[in-house]
Amino acid sequence: MKVRTVLTAGAGLLGLAAAAWLLRPGPLPVEVGKVGRGALRVTVEGPGKARVLDRFVVTAPVPGHLARVTARAGDAVGAGAVVAVVQPATPAPLDDRTRAELRARLAAARAAEAEARAAQDRAGHVAAQAKRERERTRSLAAAGSVTARDLDLAESTAEESAHALDMAGAALLRAGREVEATEALLGARAAPVGKGVEVRAPAGGRVLRVLQESEGPVAAGTPLLEIGDPGRIELRFDLLTSEAVRVRAGAPVDVVNWGGDQVLAGRVRMVEPSAFTKVSALGVEEQRVYVLVDPATPGAWAPLSDGYAADGRIVVAERPDALQVPSGALFRMDGGWAVFVLDGGRARLRKVRIGDAAGTAVEVVEGLAEGDQVLVHPGDKVTEGARVRASSGPTGRST
Repeated sequence: MKVRTVLTAGAGLLGLAAAAWLLRPGPLPVEVGKVGRGALRVTVEGPGKARVLDRFVVTAPVPGHLARVTARAGDAVGAGAVVAVVQPATPAPLDDRTRAELRARLAAARAAEAEARAAQDRAGHVAAQAKRERERTRSLAAAGSVTARDLDLAESTAEESAHALDMAGAALLRAGREVEATEALLGARAAPVGKGVEVRAPAGGRVLRVLQESEGPVAAGTPLLEIGDPGRIELRFDLLTSEAVRVRAGAPVDVVNWGGDQVLAGRVRMVEPSAFTKVSALGVEEQRVYVLVDPATPGAWAPLSDGYAADGRIVVAERPDALQVPSGALFRMDGGWAVFVLDGGRARLRKVRIGDAAGTAVEVVEGLAEGDQVLVHPGDKVTEGARVRASSGPTGRST
C-alpha cells in the first residue's frame, strides 16, 4: 500500500515538473550587436554661414544729399572708382518770421559796419596826429628844449594810437563778416549747388549689396554699399564652448547641408578668442563661440557665396583602430555605463568604461573584448541571467 502511494506521489510530481517546464516563459527576443575594431572619427557639428574674407563697407564721408546710386549688386568695380556722389545739403526754406529776423540782423550788421568804419577813420586821424607830435618832440629833445619825460609821453601816446587804429581795423573786419554771414543766410536758397563729394571704392571687387539705393539726405558715416570678392570666402561656424574647446587650428572639416550632394572639404583657421551668449530655440541661454574655416584647396567652395548657409562637421579626434560598441547597447548604471553581454543564451550584466563617440558607435576603453556580442536596446524585461535569444526580425541585426 505504501509503495503504491509513493509511486502515485512521484508520478504527480513528475507531471507537475513537466507542466512547469512546458509552461515556463521562452527566451526573450533581443537585438544583438558585435563589439569590433575599426576607424573612429569624432566630430563636433554646428551651423555656419559663408562670408567674404575682405569686406569693405563704403560710407558717406560728409553729410549732404546722396545722388541715386547707379551700381547694382554683382557689378565689378575697380579700386578708386566713383561709386556714389554726395551733394551739399539743400538749406531749409525760410519762413516769414525767420526772414524778417534775418533782415533786421542784416540792417544791424550794416549799421555796426558803418560805425566801425567811422571809428577806424577817427583812430586814423588820432594816430597820425600822435605820430606828428612824437616827431616834433624828438626834434625838440635833440635841441634840449623839452625834458625826457615829455619825450616818453609823446612816444607812448603814438604807440597807443597805433594800437587803437589796429583794433578799429579788426572791428571793421568783424562787422563786415557779420554782414556777409547774414546776407548768405538770406540768399541761401538761391545759392548755386556745388559739385559734390565723390565717394570712391577703397578696393577692387564686386558690389555685394547696395544699402542706400534711392537718393536722399544722408548723415556722415551712413553705409552706402558693400564691396568684396565673392571668390574669397570663409565659413563661420557657431559651436557650444564646451565642444569648441576640443577644436584645434588645422583640423579637417566636412561641409554638409549646403545644397549639394558632395561633401566640401575645409580646414579650421582659428577659434575666435571671445564667446557670446545665445538663446536657443527652447529658451535656454548658451555660451557659444565662432570657428573660422577656410577651404582645403582654392576654389573648392565655388558653389558657395556670401551669406550662404551650411553645416560643418569638425574633426576633433581620429583613431584608426578603436574598439567600438553600438551606442544603443549602453545604459547608465551607478553613475557609470553598462551593457548586457550575450553569454550561452543568457544576458550577463557588465560594467564598461567608454571613450569618444562617433554617430552610432562608441569607443570602449575597458570592460569588453573584440567579438563580444551585446544586447542593443535591451529593454526593461532583460535582467541579469535572463534567457535571451537573438531575434531574426528587423531588430535582430548585428553590428
